[in-house]
Amino acid sequence: MNNFFNYFTEDIGRVFQAFVEVISSIFNFLNYLFNFPMRMNIIKEHSATFSTTDWVMLLIANIMIIALCGIIIYFVGKFITKVFHGGISRKEYEKMAAQVRTLQRELLRSNYEKDKILSLKMGDPEFPEPEEENKEEETEEENALVPSNRNTLESPCVDPSDSRFFRLTCVDNYYKTEYVKPEYDDEITLEQLCERFRNFAASQLKLYYDIDMMRFFIASMGTSRIIILQGISGTGKTSLPYAFGKFVQKDTTVVSVQPSWRERTELYGYFNEFTKRYAETEFLQAIYECNYFRDPHMVILDEMNIARVEYYFAEMLSILEMPLQEEWKVDIVTAVWDNDPCLIENGKVQISNNVWIVGTINNDDSTFAVADKVYDRAIPIDLDSRADPFDCEMTDPIYISTDRLNDLFDKAKDEYPVSQEIIDKLELVNSYLIKNFRLAFGNRIMKQIGDFVPCFIACGGTETQAIDFIVAKKVLRKFESLSLGFMKDELTKFSNYLDKVFGKNTMVICKEYIEQLKKNN
Repeated sequence: MNNFFNYFTEDIGRVFQAFVEVISSIFNFLNYLFNFPMRMNIIKEHSATFSTTDWVMLLIANIMIIALCGIIIYFVGKFITKVFHGGISRKEYEKMAAQVRTLQRELLRSNYEKDKILSLKMGDPEFPEPEEENKEEETEEENALVPSNRNTLESPCVDPSDSRFFRLTCVDNYYKTEYVKPEYDDEITLEQLCERFRNFAASQLKLYYDIDMMRFFIASMGTSRIIILQGISGTGKTSLPYAFGKFVQKDTTVVSVQPSWRERTELYGYFNEFTKRYAETEFLQAIYECNYFRDPHMVILDEMNIARVEYYFAEMLSILEMPLQEEWKVDIVTAVWDNDPCLIENGKVQISNNVWIVGTINNDDSTFAVADKVYDRAIPIDLDSRADPFDCEMTDPIYISTDRLNDLFDKAKDEYPVSQEIIDKLELVNSYLIKNFRLAFGNRIMKQIGDFVPCFIACGGTETQAIDFIVAKKVLRKFESLSLGFMKDELTKFSNYLDKVFGKNTMVICKEYIEQLKKNN
């Protein structure tokens, strides 16, 4: 036995020792290769006597060392990737993943076809053999899902009856053949826009509004893509955005909300698997068509709180929160067919920056309360009374591009930023609300204040009016979630505090709102 151990130590031991030396050499090699601080110290020791040629050779040597480091890192990364992918290349892995996804789709399709066959066969004893129908349906699906001649803006018009999107295809055909871009008025200012809009509504439509209401409405367009008009029936909530559509010569889309609305398909429609047609909606057609023109366009959700807004409108709220406008896309279908509308890309429709969504709200027992997350993202405007008729000269409609309108809003924000004095006063009010009501200005509200106030000033109003309006509608509205029955004294103190901070009887809208809260509680 001792003889064997002597042999093992002399033979196998040397092999093991050589293996350890190889591993040690590799680690020493990597240590020297990647030990850049050591290399810098060596360079410093010899660089004092370097000539120009020496420096060139040094540069070449270090480039070769860096290249060697990169090669080693590349192959190590490739090896690790291969290990995690089960020993196959990335290309093969992606190919297999695609095959798995295809098989999953085929499985879902097969299950659907099986259920359809069973349901039909139960009611029709002469139903054809499943194998033949499955094969026919599968062929139709494959032909539909694999685009070979995609409909584009440059291609000839598609017969709407041949497309699953009848209405959107009609939109495509109109803009391919008949649409003529108007001559836009690029000289008008926001103040002129408000005045001309008011005079146009009065002279052409017999709709009368105060000039401040026009300023609130236009400034809200520069602040948010969602505007809420609320108040009692008959005060012109629907008429105001309708009149704006007539004023800019781009008719407003009116979508009547139904009490049964509970999900996104009520807004965007859905694909009917049996008819192979897409059930399009007015809302979908409006946001799709807005991609073809640059005029500002209003989409009214009439009586939006007759159903729960946060149910059917949740996706749009999330989309419009995206920081980049390019990300404002809504999913319509999972796969694009050849004759689908031109502007459906990867199954999605882009929401253009020339569309504003205006919701009208009636506050009565037949409607639902609107959630805070809806109010927080919108600018609410109260229309509780009608303005008195007035005389004005006949005013013509205008053409204004959304690009010009957005430029005016951006210019206003540069020229009329919120003053530091107002910011300091808002901080005082914020501290008071935190201490006495446990309410505070959120970051979203502060941003909306920073956007609304300059736009309102550019429309011809004052900074104080703008602050009065936005604080009442965005901050004091949160009081409705509190139990105010035992807080009337605190509300009175807060009203007096507003006089102290902003000046007596300056915050008129806020004080009126506080008095209304006291009466209702």
